[in-house]
Amino acid sequence: MLGRRQIREKVVMAVYAYFQNPIQFSTLEKNMFTEIEKIFNLYIYELNFLVGLKQLAEQQLEIGRNKFLKSETELNPNRKFIDNRVLEQLEANTERLVFTGSHQDLKWDLHDDLLVKTFQKIVAGKRYNDYMKSAENSFEEDQKFIGKLFLKYVAENSDFHTYVEDRELSWADDIHIANSMVQKTLGFMKEDEASHTLIKMVKDDEDRSFASKMLRDTLNNLENTEKKLEERLLNWELERISTMDKVILSVAISEIDSFPLTPSRVIINEYIEISKVFSTDRSNIFINGILDKYIKDINRIV
Repeated sequence: MLGRRQIREKVVMAVYAYFQNPIQFSTLEKNMFTEIEKIFNLYIYELNFLVGLKQLAEQQLEIGRNKFLKSETELNPNRKFIDNRVLEQLEANTERLVFTGSHQDLKWDLHDDLLVKTFQKIVAGKRYNDYMKSAENSFEEDQKFIGKLFLKYVAENSDFHTYVEDRELSWADDIHIANSMVQKTLGFMKEDEASHTLIKMVKDDEDRSFASKMLRDTLNNLENTEKKLEERLLNWELERISTMDKVILSVAISEIDSFPLTPSRVIINEYIEISKVFSTDRSNIFINGILDKYIKDINRIV
């Protein structure tokens, strides 16, 4: 499921969008949940990329098998990558197959330039060749190899990031979330248990209610929140705070006020991490200072 951190991120992004273009709450809320659902599409798209690499390897093997004059490698191909147990589970995953079936745009063409070039880089790399030559044949080895392959060629691949951003602009902000979801999916796999379900975006009504309440309370209390911020700015004017920092602080203060059972340090740490994703290098120090002063001023015990 989408964690509370990611829900907080989407609320921050929705409030930021409101600052840029004020619209009715119902529309803003609908847009926020639409953006949340788009993360699932990117998650499936990344899983399909891994499956596409497997299918491309199978295609290359078939081309070699059909040659009139075959090399020794083509006569006796190494199927270790194709038979990787983690890739096999992903390929057979029912939920992935059903969702991709109704969203054909998330399926990778085996002639896609990025897929082909990535595959070529993989097979030319030392890690791939060491894996293919290894005498070990275990689920753990397969899992570790695919985890590292995903990290290098998808999660940390700037070409992949650019590619998906060109396809869907909002994916640029969400790719770190989708990457985390894929890594959890790979890590949770077990050899003796077929994988048929994937990570959900919003677990239940409680999560949906949390997101809606956070958004509504933040917008309803913007004026009061600005006063609270202004009172805690030392030798600084509210107008000089960046819009993103103001949004992050507004959502954070709203959560501190609206969710008294959530420990204040948990809330502060969450928004410090969010500022590292969306704001400037030193924003996390500024945000930590303002929020820490606020909870002390209101005598929040927890």
